[in-house]
Formats: sequence, C-alpha cells, structure tokens
Amino acid sequence: MQNPAIPPLASEFSDLPATASHGPLRIEYRWVNETAATAPIAVFLHEGLGSIAMWRDWPQTLCERLGMRGLVYSRPGYGLSTPREHDVKWPVDFMTAQARDILPALLDALDIGMQERTRMWVIGHSDGGSIALLYAAQHPDELAGAVAIAPHVFVEDISVESIAQTKQLYETTDLRNKLGRYHADVDSAFYGWNDIWLNPAFRTWSIVGELDTIQQPLLAVQGHDDNYGTMAQIDTIGERVPHAQLVKLDACGHSPHRDAPDALNEAIATFIKSPSKAPTSTPARSPK
Repeated sequence: MQNPAIPPLASEFSDLPATASHGPLRIEYRWVNETAATAPIAVFLHEGLGSIAMWRDWPQTLCERLGMRGLVYSRPGYGLSTPREHDVKWPVDFMTAQARDILPALLDALDIGMQERTRMWVIGHSDGGSIALLYAAQHPDELAGAVAIAPHVFVEDISVESIAQTKQLYETTDLRNKLGRYHADVDSAFYGWNDIWLNPAFRTWSIVGELDTIQQPLLAVQGHDDNYGTMAQIDTIGERVPHAQLVKLDACGHSPHRDAPDALNEAIATFIKSPSKAPTSTPARSPK
C-alpha cells in the first residue's frame, strides 16, 4: 500500500518477471529531461536509503547540464517499488544481483536497446555507486561510462560504525518519520539496508577484484568529510582501474549532490565532455 505521505510525482511503473534471484517486481521509475528524446541516457542509482523522491531535482539539473535524458528508479525495497518482505534478509551479494539482474531487466522492459546502451552512462551514489561499478564491470560493451559517487568497494569500520549509529537514530528519534516521506514501507527500506550492513558476514564483502575488468571511462568522487567511508575507497578504484579519474571534494560529506552540488556537477560535466583529458586526481573545493 502506498504511503499517503508520498505525493504521486508522475512516477511510472514497470513490472519485471520473476527470475532465479527474485520474485515478480514492480519498479517505480521516472524520466527526466524527457524532451531530449535522442540524447544519451544517464541512469541514476540511488543510495542505500534512497529513492526517486530523495534525489529531489538533482538528476534534472545534471541532465540539463549534460544535455542527456535521465532514467531514475527506486530499487526493490525502496520508494514505491515492491517492498522487501519483512522476514526476508538480503544476501551479502545483493548489490551484485542489482547490477546483474535488476537493472538489465528494467532496461529490457523499457525497450532500451543495445544501441542506446552503448551511449548510456550510469551515475550512482553510495550503494548505488557500488552498483554502477559492478554494472560497468559486468557489461563493458553496454555502456559509455560510469560515475561512482561515494561508492563502497570494501567494508570499513567507519561505515559500520556510522550505520550502527543510524539504526539507533532510526529507533529513538524522528528519523523514521522523515524517511517515511520517501518510502511506501519505510521499515522494509531501512532494515533491508541496515541489517545487511550490520551482518557480521558482510564485513568481508568486497568488489575490489571486479574493478579490474572495467574498461569504459570511470569517474569516482568522494568528499573529505564522508562519515561512511574514507578516501581509501576511491584510491583503491584508482589503483585497480588505472584510467579512472578521481575527484576529492573539500567541505563535503557522504552526499556530494546535496553537500557540494556545484562542484560535483562541474566535475561530472568536465569528465563526460572530455574524459581522456581529465586529470588523474583532482582536488575540488565546494563553495563555502
């Protein structure tokens, strides 16, 4: 049942058939800058507690800057997409399944053909950044390039500590009510994300090995004040993907599209317009 606090903001829905990795799914999606019908597509992959609504107007702003169309969707368990059943725990490789199964199935359902996919960019934040990296690794011939914003490629203590603190806030403050504005089933969204990250089995999760197969242009962005991960995340990307470009933002936390949108948009636009000319590591200051 839809949460009445979530306004119907022109979302559409796509039904995906069951596969070996998931049951039938209804995926909430939305096109932005849709009038640019022949432009390349940018697919936006949200964070661990994100949804279409939580992006707000950033995808629209960035797509207008890039001259692209944007496909924004809520992953299963989030927004108005099929909720996670409360007795279901996500597996350690849940992000791999998102890149391998869910996103390709959605592209198929929306009739996004191979020619369009070769011009497509994936732009992901946090868990979505990890999914963007995995998609780039798994589908090297179906992508123009990828942007990973505050991604995770392995689990750090700082991540687990911050996620444990978020659980306490969710259960003792009004955080649950605030998140409820963005998800039809807020407990499904929160505990799906929180439980897997706090699962001891997840401490050994890593996608570092998968990075080696990324061939297309790749930009990785991290804020210096990120309380969910250190620069070791994107530095590791730089080590494993020599052609990757790194941008490190001052005065910026875990959400550069909210903390430093001008600096982030400039970095992405510069990279996509001329990825081969971008410096290997660019310190960028966000406006004070």
